[in-house]
Amino acid sequence: MSPEIALQKAIRGLLISEEIVTFLVPVASILDRNERPNPSPSIIIGEGQSLDENDSISRNLTRVYMDLHVWKKEVSTAGVKLIAGAIRTTLRSKLSPVDGFHFVDSFVQSMRFLRDPDGETSHAVVTVSAKVEELL
Repeated sequence: MSPEIALQKAIRGLLISEEIVTFLVPVASILDRNERPNPSPSIIIGEGQSLDENDSISRNLTRVYMDLHVWKKEVSTAGVKLIAGAIRTTLRSKLSPVDGFHFVDSFVQSMRFLRDPDGETSHAVVTVSAKVEELL
């Protein structure tokens, strides 16, 4: 398993276990997929980037950035802002270790709110940053 997949599993596991999120987005609509249209509302686990953290002599630390895309059919951005806020609140909790990976530090680094060109859908991008340690 990679640090990126471990982080994805940990984030999804935390989001689907928290009522503050599942009240706004059904569990079946918190997923990783590449297909449109997305369910409304939904949280789509999206793109990411990872960088080796070379400050550790054991070379077992990776900084992983992961985008969560929030979609909702609405004329404003209020709904996606509410869902993004629930994600931020939930991710303040410590992520549980997954398959030999520990999450040393994780937080919501940024949130962007957009209107889809279709004129009917709002979109938020929530970027999560996590320092992931592989337990050797």
